[in-house]
Amino acid sequence: MTSESGSAQARSLHILGVICGVAAGAWLGGAEAPTKLVVAGLSPFLISLMMVAGVFVARWTVPTVLKGTSYIFIDLLEKPHLIIWAILAGALWAVANTLTVFAIRDVGLSVAFPLWNTNSLVGLFWGWLFFRELRGGGTGTWGKVLGGAVAIVLGATLVALGSSSNSASSPRWAGAGILAALGAGLLWGTMYVPYRKAYLSGMNPLSFVTVFTVGELGAMTALAVVFRGGWHPLIHEMAQARPALFWLFLGGFFWVIGDIFQQYAAKYIGIGRGIPLSNTNQLWGLAWGALVFGELRTLSDSGRWMIIAGSLTMIVGAIALSSAVAPDAERAAWRDAVARECRRYDLDFKAANAAQQGVDAMAERAGGWRVWDILILIAAVAIFAALARGAAFPAIFIRAHWMIGLLAAMLALLLICGGLLWKWTRFS
Repeated sequence: MTSESGSAQARSLHILGVICGVAAGAWLGGAEAPTKLVVAGLSPFLISLMMVAGVFVARWTVPTVLKGTSYIFIDLLEKPHLIIWAILAGALWAVANTLTVFAIRDVGLSVAFPLWNTNSLVGLFWGWLFFRELRGGGTGTWGKVLGGAVAIVLGATLVALGSSSNSASSPRWAGAGILAALGAGLLWGTMYVPYRKAYLSGMNPLSFVTVFTVGELGAMTALAVVFRGGWHPLIHEMAQARPALFWLFLGGFFWVIGDIFQQYAAKYIGIGRGIPLSNTNQLWGLAWGALVFGELRTLSDSGRWMIIAGSLTMIVGAIALSSAVAPDAERAAWRDAVARECRRYDLDFKAANAAQQGVDAMAERAGGWRVWDILILIAAVAIFAALARGAAFPAIFIRAHWMIGLLAAMLALLLICGGLLWKWTRFS
């Protein structure tokens, strides 16, 4: 491959990663909307547990539809050392997701979103430290990255100051909500370390998320049982919340779609770029919070403008970070990181490096769907159908026309990005 063709391929993969990041932002933003049910009196632990249960169902269903379980198991067995990393990442996600529910309860969705999106700063640091991202990036690339980082910090500060003007929350609860959102950002930023480690080793994102969910469900179940006083109180609370369970499962399903797109963004443009771009979910969070749920109505004018200005500033920072296309020197440093992982775990460097270019070496070996794949799909549909039968629309303020418009936009991004991933990489 000539240097010109290599650079063209790198730019194409960068475009794909950027599109995946945008789609991830839309679906991750929409997935948090059902957690608004916390204002209807549901426990944050129950909300998070039910969302994770929906995530568990979706993380087995979506990869099964796209690749089949045979493909997933072959990929996992060839890289068994990554299984524990995926479980660890899932546990971090579960704790962070619980913190976001507390944050939404205390300061609202449109305020909490930009704060926990500081995870991009954490992910940027880990990407540079462990995976040689930005090494050899040059002055221009570093300028965009550092400028974006400063903008994200400034935006988070403005949002935090704006939230203090919310007369509906006491200073104590506002502070607790801010700390919960920032804690979620720290955990989510660290969670991306296993992501990048897996993809440098050549693992398919669909395989990684399948095991990832084991850590999610295990950690979230333990948290719910401990903090709700045992199994019996938790089961009783679940029975009382029966009409809301479908919406929480649906939120978990949305989250999985967004997270899969985020995984592909992290694979093709790195966590230092892909994660900030997927953090455009804050715009969708603002849209759901302000347009659908009317959250900004309780803020003072100054607080409202500070939140909007802070959110837009953070978006500018994310755009600056994600627009920094990796030059050849940095991509050479990425290949060094791939070689290091291959030496450490005795992997095939050529196969792992090809996977970074969107080449799917296992498609023919997997052999398509099996009988158990069909059974998994039937079980998933049955679970959602059973929950839908007992569902009731939540008794909270909602503007239906805005909700329909946002859902339509999410669906359009799903079709566009999913089509490009299939056309260019066959979901490799």
